[in-house]
Amino acid sequence: MYDIVEKIEESRRKQIEILPLKYSSTDLSPVLSKATLEYHYDDLAKGYAKRYKAKEGDSDFNYAGAFLHNIYFSQFRKPQEDNTPSGPVLNLIKRRYGYWRDFKEAFKEEAMKIQGSGWIYLSYTGEIKTIANHEVRDDILLLVDWWEHAWALDYQADKKQYLENIWKIMNWVNINTRWGNNL
Repeated sequence: MYDIVEKIEESRRKQIEILPLKYSSTDLSPVLSKATLEYHYDDLAKGYAKRYKAKEGDSDFNYAGAFLHNIYFSQFRKPQEDNTPSGPVLNLIKRRYGYWRDFKEAFKEEAMKIQGSGWIYLSYTGEIKTIANHEVRDDILLLVDWWEHAWALDYQADKKQYLENIWKIMNWVNINTRWGNNL
């Protein structure tokens, strides 16, 4: 079984880096604009890794911020209007929620309970979980950034629309690969 704790410790010894994007800064538009992606990825995500390596600020916070953003950005592709999960992730969703639309509704309900900033994710067991701040977790299958910087430039205060649109850019092949690497 994939030992995430061992990988985290190894990564800490190696000085965490923000992984390069597999798409251009315009590829996720209109779901995430070029301005949002550049600010979020280039300034904020890379900033966590930079501060961690420089031993500035809270090292656990910065490390977890870089860790979470590497998961977040690795799961996207160009928008697809009818982008539904497939493979093992779809089977997990069906077992736990019945239908894709029911999962999305349950995910939205949990996301809207977050007061302020945080993260929401689907775990490998099919549970929908939240992270109040930045925290390394070893059970993240699918992750949505719920901090204002992820959605405010493009959606103003309409977090529900951000969430509805984020499903259009999920790369289910990558998410299923993450699932396979965790078995």
